[in-house]
Amino acid sequence: MKKIILITSLVILLALSGCTGNSDKYTHSFLVYFINNEETGFLTREYRTNSDDIGTQIEELIILLGTISERLEYKSPLIGGFDLLDYNITNGKITMNFSDHYNDQPIITEILVRAAIVRTLTQVAGIDNIVMTIRGEPLIDGTGNIVGSMSEDMFIDNVGNELNAYARTNLRLYFADVYDESLKIVNRNDVIYHSNTAIERLVVESLIEGPEETENVRAAINPDTRLLGVTTTDGTCYVNLDEHFIQQLPGINPEMVIFSLANSLIELPNINRVRISINGEAMIIFETMNLATVFERNLDIVN
Repeated sequence: MKKIILITSLVILLALSGCTGNSDKYTHSFLVYFINNEETGFLTREYRTNSDDIGTQIEELIILLGTISERLEYKSPLIGGFDLLDYNITNGKITMNFSDHYNDQPIITEILVRAAIVRTLTQVAGIDNIVMTIRGEPLIDGTGNIVGSMSEDMFIDNVGNELNAYARTNLRLYFADVYDESLKIVNRNDVIYHSNTAIERLVVESLIEGPEETENVRAAINPDTRLLGVTTTDGTCYVNLDEHFIQQLPGINPEMVIFSLANSLIELPNINRVRISINGEAMIIFETMNLATVFERNLDIVN
């Protein structure tokens, strides 16, 4: 595996790349792609080198992709709280292996990072594809699919389309209070999700995943719960869950479980009521709560 080696002379090379008077000194020219500060597209900087060695060219470009802009004009693709652990070059393909923190990036940022890396490195003669892995495991995109091998033509016209496949929304979720048997409201702003995902599904899955560390609340719904289906008709949201939904967490009563779900969904403008079924069956008694009930908003349980 080839490790990245920082070379101090690269700063000098980068400065020279902008001097047209010395253009004859360099035999190869590349555009290095950086992410604009609005995260809507790219800025490019020309880089010239007199090295004919493919390995050296790639090493220099990777270092540039991890170089911070002195005036913070743009974001460098390889500066994002993660590490490039190693990379190798085989038969026209570069395999780049990243640390776990690569997956901590917001979805849109990650798409731009991928595109900037691919569009930069595939300019090197003989390099046709880039593969990204996370500690040796295939990279998974925001929709849960393996990204696989990427070429330049995947990103020339499709970056905008891929970005537009995601939307932003604000969620108002009800989690359990950490101090008593009540619910507490958590507002999440600018939540990014795939536009093919129903907003109702996003709400339910967010409740199942539980709160973030900074939100100072606890989960009301068992994290083993699986969402089997969700649909909304005439203001009523029908949610079908598996049996883990009625398996309570310690210190959580059935009313907290049900209204964590119902109140959160009713915050959506098209929902006024919630019907809950377990494995398709609604005639279930959850301790003192009858799931055949049509649940409306309940703020009496909210702290």
